[in-house]
This record gives sequence, structure tokens and C-alpha cells, in this order.
Amino acid sequence: MASAPQINIGIAQEQREEIAAGLSRLLADTYVLYGKTHGFHWNVTGPMFNTLHLMFMDQYTELWNSLDEIAERIRALGVVAPYGGSTLAGLASIKEVSLQPAALDMVRELVDGHEAVARTARSIFPLAEAASDEPTADLLTQRLQIHEKTAWMLRSLLEG
Repeated sequence: MASAPQINIGIAQEQREEIAAGLSRLLADTYVLYGKTHGFHWNVTGPMFNTLHLMFMDQYTELWNSLDEIAERIRALGVVAPYGGSTLAGLASIKEVSLQPAALDMVRELVDGHEAVARTARSIFPLAEAASDEPTADLLTQRLQIHEKTAWMLRSLLEG
């Protein structure tokens, strides 16, 4: 059986591994935030039920779809993408909730989660820039736009 050809995309192996490690943390944060958002969608109650139920569905759907993009970028860099609940939870900066929060506390949790994912994404930029890794930088820019906008929209529900 022939061995796989070496990756030669103009980014040194060490840099690819460092970027992939950052993207693995981004994947983990996204996965935990996805699970939290989906759980809140199932369990939200109160006068804002319909609004939050639908909003959370849009958000968890977007998060779910983004997981493939992030994992596939890790694979394109020649690194195995992490998987499994305990592995991803160990890499994530976002913690799961053990209690059932009230509706507005769910919103607060999700604001914190989206801001945490934005911080994780932003922390990878220096690695991508140092390696001239434009595809990763583009992915990070897209993720930042989504997480910062979502955090703003959720934060707006808490005003007044």
C-alpha cells in the first residue's frame, strides 16, 4: 500500500499543526455552543417562547453547519479533527450548563458563548497571518462576523 503524499501547500508542518490546534479549540467551542443552543431551543419557556424558540433554531442550525467547515479546514491542513463529546468538552472554553436556566438567563448564556467563540477565533489570527494562511483567515473572519452579530442581537433582547 502506497503512503499518502506529503502536504505541500506552502505552509510548514509546524505552522499547520499550530493553526489546526487553534481551529480545534474553535471547533470545540462551536460544538459546545451548538449543544447549549439546541438544548435551550427544546427547553425555553415563558412569554418569549415563540421568539426565542425560533431564534435558537436559526442559531443552532448555523452552528451545526459551521462545524463541518471548521473540521474540514483542520483536515485540509493535514491534521485529524477532534471529535467526541468528552474530547471536545475538554478543548472548549465554554462550559455546559447543568441547571435549566430561565429564558433570559439562556439569552445571557448564549451571549457569553458567542463572545467566547469570537475570542477563540480572534486568537488564531496571528498564527494564520504568520503562515500566510488566507483560507483560515477567511474562515475566521466569517465566524467572527456571525458570532459578533449574534451576540449583539441576543444582547439587544436584554436591554430595557
